[in-house]
Amino acid sequence: MDPLIIEESIKTPTISFDAGSGVLEIKGKSIPENSLEFYKPVFDWLDKYTSSPAQSTEFRVQLEYFNTSSSKCLLDLFRKLEATATSGKSKVKVSWFYEADDEDMMEAGDDYQALVKIPFELIKVEG
Repeated sequence: MDPLIIEESIKTPTISFDAGSGVLEIKGKSIPENSLEFYKPVFDWLDKYTSSPAQSTEFRVQLEYFNTSSSKCLLDLFRKLEATATSGKSKVKVSWFYEADDEDMMEAGDDYQALVKIPFELIKVEG
């Protein structure tokens, strides 16, 4: 399965999903005009991946900021990965990175952790 690579723009994050390694990464800002349209290829790729995932999957989220519609898309991504983990197809974990002085992003990670049944690691990044 080919990796999914979407380059970062002013309003959208870098997406780097690699089926071979099981590492899925979102990094940057997520404030697209239309989140559903932006994340559609991400969901399409994830649908294929979850049918035959790597033995372990790490979803790395390192966002500086995201808007409300992006937050819903993120929750949907977490739920899709939760279903994959629950089915026993892949051992899934989320690595949620946040800057040391960004309490909002830390709390967002905490909130998502409470909503889905997959392991979250909240990782503080300095500066």
